Amino acid sequence: MEVIIILVFVVGYLAIALEHPIKVNKTASALLTGVLCWTLFIMSAPLEGVLQSKEFSGFLETLRLEISPEKFAALSVVDQYHEFVGTSLGHHLNNISSILFFLLGAMTIVELVDAYQGFRLITDRIRTKNPVKLLWLVCWVTFFLSSILDNLTTSIVMVSLIRKLIPDKEMRMFFAGMIVIAANAGGAWTPIGDVTTTMLWIGGQISTVNIMEVLFIPSILCMLVPLIYLTFTLKGTLGETPNAAHENKGYGTEIIKGSSIMLFMGIGALIFVPVFKTVTHLPPYIGMLLGLGVLWVVSEMINPHADEALRKPYTAAGALQRIDTSSVLFFLGILLAVAALESMTTLHHFAEWLDKTVGSQSVIITLIGLLSAVIDNVPLVAASMGMYSLNAYPMDHFIWEYLAYCAGTGGSILIIGSAAGVAVMGMEKIDFIWYMKRISLIAMLGYFAGCGSYLLIYQLIH
Repeated sequence: MEVIIILVFVVGYLAIALEHPIKVNKTASALLTGVLCWTLFIMSAPLEGVLQSKEFSGFLETLRLEISPEKFAALSVVDQYHEFVGTSLGHHLNNISSILFFLLGAMTIVELVDAYQGFRLITDRIRTKNPVKLLWLVCWVTFFLSSILDNLTTSIVMVSLIRKLIPDKEMRMFFAGMIVIAANAGGAWTPIGDVTTTMLWIGGQISTVNIMEVLFIPSILCMLVPLIYLTFTLKGTLGETPNAAHENKGYGTEIIKGSSIMLFMGIGALIFVPVFKTVTHLPPYIGMLLGLGVLWVVSEMINPHADEALRKPYTAAGALQRIDTSSVLFFLGILLAVAALESMTTLHHFAEWLDKTVGSQSVIITLIGLLSAVIDNVPLVAASMGMYSLNAYPMDHFIWEYLAYCAGTGGSILIIGSAAGVAVMGMEKIDFIWYMKRISLIAMLGYFAGCGSYLLIYQLIH
């Protein structure tokens, strides 16, 4: 049965990777994969690997203390196995829900700020007409913005900006490619900038200050190497920009009030989350929900006498209707599937095989980063978290730091390798082959530059 479950996982993985050719939304594939893995897990005969694991032995000891000796003695091996599977599912669901509530709160805050056109306070100040200067400006804004927001949202905001500034399609595609690289690089060095880094942070694998210290330079180099290359090779002009000035308008024709308040409070709420976790030791999603609650109250107080229908798009309730709920369900499905393999001890055995076959942990993590250009980095990181335990590799270990960088930036090598890349691909209709010919090589150079700098710094420190 273990082989069948692994086959189901592999088929589900392929369906996620081939979402566009097979025309089946990856959320549906992820949910089916997650549910089927757990269903087959509990319906199978007790797996030998599970019965011999330390987790199962520890579970039996706990169960023996929780129920009466008579009840425990009456439990068959199959009953014990079913109890273990059910308890494991509850344990993993607790960890998964922490990530999902965190993402839900963050997505709502960002959507609320965007509804008030708060990001225009940043983007409207970019006015240069020089392509190279504009490229540097756009990349640096993208890099730091994605470290506070997330790389997907930042990419959407910045592509919307370059549409106003760069009428020339070919030139705009080069800028869009660099936005993908800069957004992924910027998201990798903070715990709230990329979903994979957030997963490692919530899981206790990395700490806030340390990850920002060790990955800042590698992340900058990941963006800087492609940027310097394009500085000397980029040719052409921005094209003729329309003179029509855009107004600060939202979903209707009315002028929006409260843009600056919502921008500063939204960014403040996101930055406050790591501080809240450090001070209170409560899970990060509690701090995120606190920030959302405060922002929700403020949004209700802006223009309180306006018509209800007119105000709705600018409230948190309206923002909740616009967030990408399918992405949240995708994370739920894929994390459930990976959790099943972890509980079956499959990932642990796979990690042991990798260590014996490849040997070098740095090579293994580097390859995982390259693989994230083809396969979604969320399940890759989730699988890696299941492969290596916190007991063997404690918080801020080399494996977790390097994984945060590689998984976060490796997806830039192909346009389908990250959520930011897929969003930009859809917005600008960038061809897969065009990106591979023009951007993939310089993205890979940036990736390896960051890898080399991290490994060098690590060797010097240790």
